[in-house]
Amino acid sequence: MKFAFILDPLEGLKAYKDSSVAMMRTAAKRNHEVWAIQRAALVWRDGVVAARAQRLKVGAGDTAWFSVIEEAVLPLTACDAVLMRQDPPFDFEYVAATWLLERAEAEGARIWNKPRSIRDHSEKVAITEFPQFTPTTLIARDPAEIHAFIDELGDAILKPLDGMGGSSIFRVLKEDPNRNVIVETLTAFGARSIMAQRYLPAISHGDKRILLIAGEPVPYCLARIPKAGESRGNLAAGGKGVARPLMGRDREIAEALAPTLWARGLLIVGLDVIGDSLTEINVTSPTCFVEIAQQTRFDVAAMLVDALERECSGS
Repeated sequence: MKFAFILDPLEGLKAYKDSSVAMMRTAAKRNHEVWAIQRAALVWRDGVVAARAQRLKVGAGDTAWFSVIEEAVLPLTACDAVLMRQDPPFDFEYVAATWLLERAEAEGARIWNKPRSIRDHSEKVAITEFPQFTPTTLIARDPAEIHAFIDELGDAILKPLDGMGGSSIFRVLKEDPNRNVIVETLTAFGARSIMAQRYLPAISHGDKRILLIAGEPVPYCLARIPKAGESRGNLAAGGKGVARPLMGRDREIAEALAPTLWARGLLIVGLDVIGDSLTEINVTSPTCFVEIAQQTRFDVAAMLVDALERECSGS
């Protein structure tokens, strides 16, 4: 089969831990063609969405992990599957890419995650569909509303709606002398909506990444435990990843959401759970495949490629 991956620049990927690289390596081991596309290369003309793409030979190294076999302008319908794995920021150009990918779908291309679903699922706001699983949460832009929320709870987490990797996340206590400037900065003086959530002390035990693939939970999650003095567990913010079996409330949340999200064409989803509470639903480029596989020997990338093979063969 021919699989195309829409990615960040290949030279910048950290192959030793990158989930997309793990997917490509597994696909290559099964003798599938692996192609890489840069989002900026997507074009539409005369009813066809295409892109200049590179066919890769994918190896096992951490630095020279790929070589380019050939380059070609590839109609997306020529691929058995196209995986949108571009990291945020989710800006206008990202939205424009989903429009082009949606046209490619109309031409018959198989694209995951489904472009419309990526566009419609804010990774922060999407949790509002499942309030039975969420912590006390506010989404607002009015600083007065946000300050009232902090006053009510006494201890809150504030974050932008378009951030990733733990960037610009603040823990704000009621008596925090910097709370005014934090709220002003995040909301741009009331011009930008943000999310505020009850601070969950269970973060000390990890911000758990739960992966869903084709409507099925991966049997292990990765608890990302904050480093000393931090309230963010994100690996990009220095958190330590510890794999754990998916059990109890974590499995309950995963099994409740998985069928709904898969029905929307979300092949790969990363749920973030702190304690018993769902805090985010990641659909752009969920990660942690490698960390889970290294610690448990459960091959998450193989589960993903199994799903691609199954969906593309129509079985």
